[in-house]
Amino acid sequence: MIIDIREVQDINSFYRVESLKGVYGIIWVLVPIFTLVLGITIGVLVIVWLEREISAGLQQRIGPEYSGPLGVLQALADGTKLLFKENLLPSRGDTRLFSIGPSIAVIAILLSYSVIPFDYHLVLADLNIGVFLWIAVSSIAPIGLLISGYGSNNKYSFLGGLRAAAQSISYEIPLTLCVLAISLLSNSLSTVDIVEAQSKYGFWGWNLWRQPIGFIVFLISSLAECERLPFDLPEAEEELVAGYQTEYSGIKFGLFYVASYLNLLISSLFVTVLYLGGWNISIPYIFVAELFEINKARGVFGTTIGIFITLAKTYLFLFIPITTRWTLPRLRMDQLLNLGWKFLLPISLGNLLLTTSFQLSSL
Repeated sequence: MIIDIREVQDINSFYRVESLKGVYGIIWVLVPIFTLVLGITIGVLVIVWLEREISAGLQQRIGPEYSGPLGVLQALADGTKLLFKENLLPSRGDTRLFSIGPSIAVIAILLSYSVIPFDYHLVLADLNIGVFLWIAVSSIAPIGLLISGYGSNNKYSFLGGLRAAAQSISYEIPLTLCVLAISLLSNSLSTVDIVEAQSKYGFWGWNLWRQPIGFIVFLISSLAECERLPFDLPEAEEELVAGYQTEYSGIKFGLFYVASYLNLLISSLFVTVLYLGGWNISIPYIFVAELFEINKARGVFGTTIGIFITLAKTYLFLFIPITTRWTLPRLRMDQLLNLGWKFLLPISLGNLLLTTSFQLSSL
């Protein structure tokens, strides 16, 4: 049997090309994910710095100033310190549940970023059920907190986990009803379609003006979902030491800290997408010079402008939850549950019925 060397070389080159295509395909899948994770990390560091500076201004303090210029590296220094601290495990607790609890809380929130559109073509997964995917995935995070409290074998921790689960259930329903009202107005559950539906009239096309009641309910519910003051009952220090994170130390404690700020950032991004027009510039087309047509630009310049507008709206909105944390006192547990079940749930349900009736009458 005679083997042609040229044929063998052709076969080898073919397999080499196919393997390179497979490697490039994997790289092109991983690059957007790593880019998004890097952007989220930087965003969380910026939020931590902003909160410290704003709280210092509200309390007439100096705030962080030694770690980097204007103290911008303080959060990075804190994270590095927690990374090298010893991880302690409760001797009589369930170590497996104790270890996976913080990871579940962080991963569940990270998955929600996949449906956030920073520009028309700049979204990791443009799904037809994008907003409901966020609600479904974010509801997994309290399970991680409950697991952490149970695995700690500590009454304070377990009570904190139970509070987190009860609070999440109480405020998840009004938040979902507000999102459903927005979906009815936009005739879609896709986050990209919801932003596009607000782009026609610029600033006056925002859902904020068409859904003012829903915006207020969404704001209160998102604060409760993020466990921010005045809704931080799961970790009330004068009642539960530190709640579900009482027994944690080192990087596992840092994961809870990161999860709270990740949740705050994703909530602010969804406020921008659902109510503040997303990446669209807040000027009607009739006022934008035809020479630029910024809203219609789809090149590198248009994408950059879209990312900048989305982040600018998000970080401007962040001033509300940050100042609220350092202004209002903490509620009692019964007040928190009464607010969710007796006030926000009926109001959000009425808002949904009113929106549905308007949509049916306009057909």
